This record gives sequence, C-alpha cells and structure tokens, in this order.
Amino acid sequence: MLRTIAAKQSARRLFSTSSTLRVSGQVGKYKGSPNPSTGRFTVPFIEGDGVGPEISKSVKDIFKAAQVPVDWEYCDVSPLLINGLTTIPEPAVQQINKHKIALKGPLATPIGKGHRSLNLTLRKTFGLFANVRPARSIRGYETTYKNVDLVLIRENTEGEYSGIEHVVAPGVVQSIKLITRDASERVIRYAYEYARAIGRPRLVVVHKSTIQKLADGLFVNIAKELAPEFPDIKLETELIDNTVLNVVRDPPSYTDAVTVCPNLYGDILSDLNSGLSAGSLGLTPSANIGNEVSIFEAVHGSAPDIAGQNKANPTALLLSSCMMLNYMGLESYSNKIENAILNTIASGSENRTGDLAGTATTSSFTESVIKNL
Repeated sequence: MLRTIAAKQSARRLFSTSSTLRVSGQVGKYKGSPNPSTGRFTVPFIEGDGVGPEISKSVKDIFKAAQVPVDWEYCDVSPLLINGLTTIPEPAVQQINKHKIALKGPLATPIGKGHRSLNLTLRKTFGLFANVRPARSIRGYETTYKNVDLVLIRENTEGEYSGIEHVVAPGVVQSIKLITRDASERVIRYAYEYARAIGRPRLVVVHKSTIQKLADGLFVNIAKELAPEFPDIKLETELIDNTVLNVVRDPPSYTDAVTVCPNLYGDILSDLNSGLSAGSLGLTPSANIGNEVSIFEAVHGSAPDIAGQNKANPTALLLSSCMMLNYMGLESYSNKIENAILNTIASGSENRTGDLAGTATTSSFTESVIKNL
C-alpha cells in the first residue's frame, strides 16, 4: 500500500496528470534542491552538436519569458579517450552529480569508428537505467494515425549496446549482447511501478526469446517472477516482430499498456512510436532515469546539414524540458510552456517548422511560443 501511494506521488511530481508528458516510477525521484538563498534551481545544460546550440537557445529564451526559476550551467561533455575507453570530462561528471539533473541536446554519434557514443557513455556513467518515451498525438497537427497514446520504457545500459565487440578473424566480427539479472530486474520493476502509477493495467514485455532463448528468456522470466508483486497489473509477453506489426496496424490497442523491452528493441520501437504519433522525432521528448541522476533529452539527431540555418525544430527539447520541470516539482511552469508549444503548433503552418511542413524558423517559432505563454 505504501509503495503504491509513493509511486502515485512520484507520478504527479514527474509529469502532471493533465500533461501529455506523463512518466513515472517510484525509483528516480528528484534528489536535488533549490539554492536556499535564491529559491532557484541550477541545471547543467549539455547544448549538443549541430543544431543543438540553436534549439538550446530557444529553451533558454522561453524559460526566461516564462520566469522559470532555473539557472542554466553550461556543461561540456567533449569526449576523452582514456586507456582506450570513451569518458566525459570530470568537471561535467561533478556538475551533474552535484545537481542530480541535466538537460541535453542532440549529440553526434560516430559511425563505424572514433569514440563510443556519448549518449551511451552518459547512460553508463550516471546509471541511467530506464529510458522513458511517451508518444502521443499532437492536437491540431494531423498525421496518418489519430489518438495515439503510447508509452515505452527501454532498458538503457546493456543488451546489444554494451559495446563488447572484437575481431574473431579477418572479416569476422563478434558483437556480444549482454543481459544481466540485476539490470533487467531494475528496469522491469520500474516499468511495473510506472504502469501502476499512471493507471495503465497492462505491462507488455517485448522480446525474441524464441531465438535469444537465454538472453531474452532471462528478461521474460524476471518479468514473470515479479508479477505476483503487482497483482493489479496484467503481464503480457510479445515477440518483437508481432509488436511491430500490431502497433502499426492498431496503435490504440496499446493505449492502456506500458511496453518494456531490452535496449535495441526499445531503441527501434520508440522511434516507430514517435513516427506513428507525431510523424517526427522533432516532437518527441525523452527522460533517462537513474537512482541518483536523471537526464532529459531530445532524441533526434544533431542534423548538421541544417546547423546554423535557423531551421531546426526545438519542440522535442522543449517538451523534454517540460518533463524535467514536472520531475523537479515545477508543474505550473511545465504546463504553461507545454500549452504554449501545443497552441503554437496547432495555430497553423506559418508557426510550424519545415519538418512539420511549415514555414517558421527556429526563432519565429520561439517567438510564437513566447506570445502564447
């Protein structure tokens, strides 16, 4: 009973019940606090690569206009290679550990060479075990699918993204998928508590244990072991290929469910969900939840082809910042900004950026949001 009450309280703190950005779980409560002399919060801001600085400026301008009690602290996570391993600078680690939170723009990921993904490095450095991705239809913006309301929780630290690869022989490379009981139990328990907290009666565990009998089999078995602790949540298991078919064919069939899955499946499904709900990653927020630190991020790429051209859509980073504000207990500011964003998008193509078939620039979109506050 006490755990249920705590989880529901966490739901209200993370994302307000009226918001499109509802995410929750008993684990991962915000452990930071405001400056006792000013009452303001300090948040490290990883502005990112490519269009990152442009959309970060949009967030800063809108927060200033909305008088949000947040002071931004520039956070440099330029990668370092130490003993062959990708790490982030120690000052950045100290910053984020101190304030227990960060907002992150898009970071470029090298393809086939160079340092390991900084996104993965951040998740491992701070133990960000659950990636929470809500995907809901945006009012006033018509897409192929209507009334989409999907919630996915992705295990964030291992699986195919463990980075364990080696050359067996010339032309033969082995990449190891790592699944552990501890990491699987942590994210599945979070998913159960999350489903309970936001009132969704089904937990769908996505897997491929018909082929990955030991790895995915362990993930599924842990979900079954935990099921008696959550008698109010119906556990269902589903093969990844069936999930892809079903969610495309009938997205509303998952409206009462929370989906949880290992890392790679979650990466693919979360983008699919975004395409079904909004037709664009430019509208999709994301939260990375850890026991001590949580980082909120835009999940789209750094778009170097349009960097510096005032064309980028800042909505994903803005909505992620709204998730962050709810997590910090600043729900009124979150609701104010979110409503302004959604009203701007719904007001017409002249106030939507090019990725949404509009004519607005990054700066004109930002100005419209500020007018709608």
